[in-house]
Amino acid sequence: MSQGQIQQGSPADFDRLLVVWEEAVRATHDFLDEADIDPLRRLVRDHALPAVDLRVYRDGQGVIQGFAGTDGDRLEMLFVSNAVRGTGIGRQLVEQVIIERGIRHVDVNEQNPQALGFYRHLGFEQVGRSPLDGQGRPFPLLHLRLAET
Repeated sequence: MSQGQIQQGSPADFDRLLVVWEEAVRATHDFLDEADIDPLRRLVRDHALPAVDLRVYRDGQGVIQGFAGTDGDRLEMLFVSNAVRGTGIGRQLVEQVIIERGIRHVDVNEQNPQALGFYRHLGFEQVGRSPLDGQGRPFPLLHLRLAET
């Protein structure tokens, strides 16, 4: 794969970000079904993406393959295209927002052990748990904080 770069994202990127989001959710959130994904897609498009500061990873051809959304010192979203998952793009995005944005906190779905392992590998530790997700649904969240070095 050609060397990519991380750039500021914008509303012009939202259509591609939704494609990446859906690919990633379908590959990693097997606890969700179609009845969950459709309303989440609208929530992400209409509310979540406009509410965060975006960093996008563009591959050597300029195609967005992953993105991170932050708010304050929180990583609110991180999604990588399924075709390039495991190639280090997610790690690059997280490391970038830790440096640029001072990210220290992230929530992870308890039913997504891959994400939990990923964040633990990057130095995050569990500091709490909520039985419901942000929309009040029974998808428990684990609250993680970057360990002090």
